[in-house]
Amino acid sequence: MTVRPADPADLQFAIDIARRAGAITLDLFRSTSLRVDHKDDGSPVTAADLAAETFLRQQLIDAHPGDGIVGEEHGNTDTTTGRTWVVDPIDGTKAFTRGVPLFATLIALIDEHGPAIGVIHLPGLDETVAAGRGLGATVNGEACRVSDHVGVEGAYIMTSGFSYWPDEALASVMTSPAVLRTWGDAYGYALVATGRAEAMIDPMANPWDVAPMAVIIPEAGGTFSGFDGSTGPDTWRCGSGMATNGSLQSALLELWGAD
Repeated sequence: MTVRPADPADLQFAIDIARRAGAITLDLFRSTSLRVDHKDDGSPVTAADLAAETFLRQQLIDAHPGDGIVGEEHGNTDTTTGRTWVVDPIDGTKAFTRGVPLFATLIALIDEHGPAIGVIHLPGLDETVAAGRGLGATVNGEACRVSDHVGVEGAYIMTSGFSYWPDEALASVMTSPAVLRTWGDAYGYALVATGRAEAMIDPMANPWDVAPMAVIIPEAGGTFSGFDGSTGPDTWRCGSGMATNGSLQSALLELWGAD
């Protein structure tokens, strides 16, 4: 069955509101008065997170009443249209609170066919990586694509941190000829989509952390899956994320016995 391409108007709308939400967060970035609270799970939350998600939700409600919303800070709203927007106002809040400019605003649209729209906006870098199903991937409006690097040797592999990795998998990657770097969170996925790295791996991830990647990475010519190699329209909520330039996928899974 042929899946209908995403609506370019939805893609442009998502890019626009992601950039506007990012401007809200950037206004509070490195503010000496910024208060950092902690949620029940111990993760940080700031006024910037809350203000940006409130803005995004209102924009979505105004423009697309009836669409569902899944957000990190304010919970879920049910859909009456079969479409759901997934938002993360600041992906990388820990980096944000430490003054590191690699945080992102994330937006995705899920429809009856699966992930349709994905946006990674990096306010601190003024960089926006976006894609629509069947529409290709772009960075700041210019077409982008994954790298053509073949093989593990010399491949740049990103991750958000080491504590979430199974011991055997981490040991396998660390002893391989790959180059392991912790340029993580959404920034790592942006690097893969634009050909500046070969893989980004999150052995543990929330749906709002990776929903945009399920569109962006395939549209850039790569492969998006779960840490175990699982794929499908619901992969974005499988609890992990793995993006590669495609040619590296099988080799990485073999490293930790998942292939």
